[in-house]
Amino acid sequence: MHVIKKKTLVDFWCKHADAKVPLGTWFCEAKGAQWKTPQDIKARYRSADFLPGNRVVFNIGGNKYRLIVKIAYVPGLIYIRFVGTHAEYDKIDAKKV
Repeated sequence: MHVIKKKTLVDFWCKHADAKVPLGTWFCEAKGAQWKTPQDIKARYRSADFLPGNRVVFNIGGNKYRLIVKIAYVPGLIYIRFVGTHAEYDKIDAKKV
């Protein structure tokens, strides 16, 4: 998969140093993945939540952080839509980011 805007992750972990390892791990795994369906993601990330519009919410760092991505399965693209603390996540509409 091709992850679009790794910089978003880097910018976030520069502000939250403890997010670097779990976000970096997620990035490396996603980059090497070949997700064709939501079931492929669920097989690896059991706590992932699926939203309308091919959005997926990942719990990062023991659920301290949340990552929302939008996936285009056929061309193999992952668009980073949001990364934030759990408290920041609670303030947004995950279906619209």
